[in-house]
Amino acid sequence: MANHTRSETTLKILITPGEPAGVGPELTVKMAQQAYDFAICAVADPQLLADTAAQLNLPLTLLPCDAGQALQPSRPGELYVLPVNLATPAMAGTLDQRNAAYVLDTLTLAAELCISGSFHAVVTGPVQKSVINDAGVNFSGHTEFFAEKAAVKKVVMMLAADDLRVALATTHLPLKDVSAAITRDSLREVISILVQELQHKFAKKTPRILVCGLNPHAGEGGHMGREEIETITPVLEEFRQRGIDLEGPLPADTLFTPYHLAGADAVLAMYHDQGLPVLKFKGFGKAVNITLGLPFIRTSVDHGTALNIAGQGKANTGSMQEALRYAFMLAQNIH
Repeated sequence: MANHTRSETTLKILITPGEPAGVGPELTVKMAQQAYDFAICAVADPQLLADTAAQLNLPLTLLPCDAGQALQPSRPGELYVLPVNLATPAMAGTLDQRNAAYVLDTLTLAAELCISGSFHAVVTGPVQKSVINDAGVNFSGHTEFFAEKAAVKKVVMMLAADDLRVALATTHLPLKDVSAAITRDSLREVISILVQELQHKFAKKTPRILVCGLNPHAGEGGHMGREEIETITPVLEEFRQRGIDLEGPLPADTLFTPYHLAGADAVLAMYHDQGLPVLKFKGFGKAVNITLGLPFIRTSVDHGTALNIAGQGKANTGSMQEALRYAFMLAQNIH
């Protein structure tokens, strides 16, 4: 990932390790063992990182970071750090509500630094939503948190694995609520964001997007549901009349085949478990979650805090590596 070039124009990428009792600190320390073409800066408790490195028996030199300064590409065993202090020492595998505010403080600082342009992207480690909510804070996830900080009304969730990118028209909804949530207006918003981000951040001037139908066989001409006829197709026609390359609505059971996917830049799935099982089968452990519609780049790992293996040195860095690679690639495209 690195050519060891050192430049004053180095891109700067933040990492928030997430839940301090989870695998995030371990992943961050492990990622710091490589050289990169960009500078990595962790927003975290320095002592937590130092203790984690010692437990893993890995070298780690923590470098002070001034948010406004130019940084050099990260070298093996070195990690820039913007300190945020834990409320109480973290114990791997054991959640502590007292550190919920710490997690939110790291995310707030990262968002502020990216919004101001001081950093070019943020890569987020996994958080434990339950412990934050148990601490009395209504927290539904990174995506909504960053959208609120950036004063953005609508964002789109996309996951990527290798050359497959899947965006979602709806996210974490019960299946019984999906149809009502897909309106012409909501679909217009999602497609607009998807097209703009593919053009801007992914450098796809004329993106080709495959769109799933909602019902089996994309409604079978209205015999298995009318959402395709009444909602999805009219919106797709509006965009096609503007020159946007949208194909669909297509039956999801055959859309995810090499024949259809060839040359496609992204797939738009109507609901969470329509598109993501295919993507995670293709690349679980090395997939990346990307938030579209933010005024900055945010990528994330595709897994949770893995409390059962935290502190044991077993955490796989595959998804974090991909999240960093994607963050750098997207940052290069717009800077």
